[in-house]
Amino acid sequence: MKRLLLALMLVGTPAAAQGIPDALRGTWGQGACATPSALLHVTARSVARLPADGPARLVRLRGLRPFGDWTLGIGAGAEAPRVLLRAAGDGLETMEPDAKLRDDRLPGDTPVLQWQRCTTPPPGLAALHGEGLAVLAALERLEAACQGGTTAPCIAALVAVGDVSGDGMLGVAEVARLLRGTAWALAAQDGATPAALAGATGLGAAAALALARIAVEGLDFDGDGRLSVAELGQDRAQWPAGTGDPAGRPGALEALGEGAGLLRALLERVAGP
Repeated sequence: MKRLLLALMLVGTPAAAQGIPDALRGTWGQGACATPSALLHVTARSVARLPADGPARLVRLRGLRPFGDWTLGIGAGAEAPRVLLRAAGDGLETMEPDAKLRDDRLPGDTPVLQWQRCTTPPPGLAALHGEGLAVLAALERLEAACQGGTTAPCIAALVAVGDVSGDGMLGVAEVARLLRGTAWALAAQDGATPAALAGATGLGAAAALALARIAVEGLDFDGDGRLSVAELGQDRAQWPAGTGDPAGRPGALEALGEGAGLLRALLERVAGP
């Protein structure tokens, strides 16, 4: 959990501050929404194409600009993948230009894909993609909060996006959900097939639950089984006061690295001559 917060704070502020237009966001399908040949999910700064057969494509955008009546999104990474989107009546049209096509030759002969809005997911696809797509949007909100360089808003945003129950805290299941969704996003970004996505999230479920328990237990100072904003921010929201005690003299820090005997070693060292 601490590493996630640090990673979010270190990533540069995205250039796509305005995001993809609201009217283009949401879930779209090719063919019948009950049995689509592919899904397209659009957030403020991400486009995820999820074929029923074949590799997923997740493009997380670092820049957006108008391109005629299209919106041109430019992805992060060395290849800087591009996606073009525009409204088409009640539907959506997209193009995904080849990486070798120069900007001044866009769109070239790139095929136009047609999508219709889908509001209710079929159970199988909901089980496969629902949690990951929800966490994808949550990650964007976390990035927006965490990339300002201060810790307190980052921690508050983490609780806000992960708090499913609405109690203002994070339980084991809520932390595990964030970890499972992140595993889904990583697999989708790597071009996983539906079977590989199912494997990544399925195999990751037990690991996510174990890691969530470790994260909660390691920061749950009041022992209620949940993480509050205050607990997540303990020793992190602001620099600790430079207090200490002038009495005593330095002991050997190496003695404190003894795993389970950490507290015992600390007491023995500070009490010894």
